[in-house]
Amino acid sequence: MASTLEEGLARTRTLTSDAAAQGARLVVFPETWLPGYPAWLDVCRDVSLWDHAPTKAVFARYRAESVEVGGAAGQVLADIARASDVTLVIGISERVSAGPGYGTLYNSLLTYGPTGVLLNHHRKLMPTYTERLVWGHGDTAGLRAVDTPAGRVGGLVCWEHWMPLSRQALHDSGEDVHVAVWPTVQERHQIASRHYAFEGRCFVLAAGSLMRSSSLPPELERDPVRAGDDDAWVLGGGSAIINPRGEYVAGPVFGSPAILRASLDPAQLDEERMTLDVAGHYARRDAFTFAVIPTDRG
Repeated sequence: MASTLEEGLARTRTLTSDAAAQGARLVVFPETWLPGYPAWLDVCRDVSLWDHAPTKAVFARYRAESVEVGGAAGQVLADIARASDVTLVIGISERVSAGPGYGTLYNSLLTYGPTGVLLNHHRKLMPTYTERLVWGHGDTAGLRAVDTPAGRVGGLVCWEHWMPLSRQALHDSGEDVHVAVWPTVQERHQIASRHYAFEGRCFVLAAGSLMRSSSLPPELERDPVRAGDDDAWVLGGGSAIINPRGEYVAGPVFGSPAILRASLDPAQLDEERMTLDVAGHYARRDAFTFAVIPTDRG
């Protein structure tokens, strides 16, 4: 991951172009790829103390480097998708420049079509544990799948994969491909991603980042047990592509940069829904009711 938003955008453009050159039509990046996941929340000391000057300084810098969806960085992302002619799904830390939500950051997932149009903008509903020091609560406005040239694509962020009703909302919206973004796809996250593929009878692209301990903010004191030495991975990757049976198609890859590629056969979606369709014949609408409360962001 890059140390500034500008560097991150440049890296995103290069990697997207490289993936497109290898035949990719759908390109996915991990949770808060821009400007990077704040791993310091879990591996540095004293970050939760009141009025802790080093943490406040790090947060201020992180906020300044976060993405305004309607601003210059958002336009760059649209151009990246358009220039490479791909559907681009990317995790960001979102900064709101004015109006409702100003001052609060959101953990967001953006989906751009090949023409550069923003097709979906999902905000993580519930930041997990220490993440609540950084991000506010999201909403349901982007809790859906959208039509793309790569099929109907939806996504959830990290521990939203353990929110049963969030999963059901995405299942009901008819996903062909589900994007599961994580800071790192460690064992439990692998289980959740594979379970989602089996439950939703869809393909899952699980994306995780790489970060060494040496990249943690210099203002903060590292916990030597949790952070390790400079070369230790605090985020270890683990990206994978999973089929509707919950089986690996590519990866997982740990501890090494990689572009994972796979050709996804849409016929598998129908084959596997014969036995299980949690949005259809397995939903038992006569026994259960479920609805998403819509959000109007104004």
